Amino acid sequence: MKKLNIYFTAGIPRLEDTAEIIKLIQDSGADMIEIGMPYSDPVADGPVIQKAHELALKNGMTIEKLFSQLKSIKNEITIPLILMGYINPVLSFGFENFCKECSESGVSGLIIPDLPPIEFEKNYHKILEKYHLNFIFLITPETSDKRILYLDSLSSGFLYAVSSSSTTGNQNAVLKNEKYFSRISSLPLKNPVMIGFGIKTKQNFETVTEKADGGIIGTAFVDILLHHRDWKNKAIDFIHSIKA
Repeated sequence: MKKLNIYFTAGIPRLEDTAEIIKLIQDSGADMIEIGMPYSDPVADGPVIQKAHELALKNGMTIEKLFSQLKSIKNEITIPLILMGYINPVLSFGFENFCKECSESGVSGLIIPDLPPIEFEKNYHKILEKYHLNFIFLITPETSDKRILYLDSLSSGFLYAVSSSSTTGNQNAVLKNEKYFSRISSLPLKNPVMIGFGIKTKQNFETVTEKADGGIIGTAFVDILLHHRDWKNKAIDFIHSIKA
């Protein structure tokens, strides 16, 4: 079975909804959850997720609040939780302190797109190992085979293959990169590959997972949280529609 990873931004639609959304995603059959830590300048993200970051910050979401919410449901969550965010807020929090809080909150891995691999190797790798946290690097269609193998060697948990060189939620992102997906699947990688950016439907999900171990859905799910009054039922139906 191909794995489904659902992304959402912590602190939307309301500040206190985060724990309920995590449980809802788990109970609806997703295999892992990626939780976005709100940031004022989310460079890898398109307009929908940028809007989610703005709303979450306006709602008062902080890294401290997120850890406290995660701790409140730690014993109910059995699927991996991954925190996705940008390096500045993590450094402000204190990198080691952040990792310690992750391990105490049931978080199993981190995605920090703007942390350079060289910095990671030099300053942060050992801290992550100390707290038993995976770290996931991103690759794109422009990443050379040599660099993909290098990033795979540094990654643990999975390797995040961005479907196209664009921001999240790109309309045409997924289906154009047959050559790229084949290239990744032919490499001797140690990690499973999850493809993200642009997956909105079961058909998209099936297309990208023909040559990968799973798919990551963010914008389409966040869109439901932002724009539907009845977001709980819509969110459940959406996940069921992908996993059916």
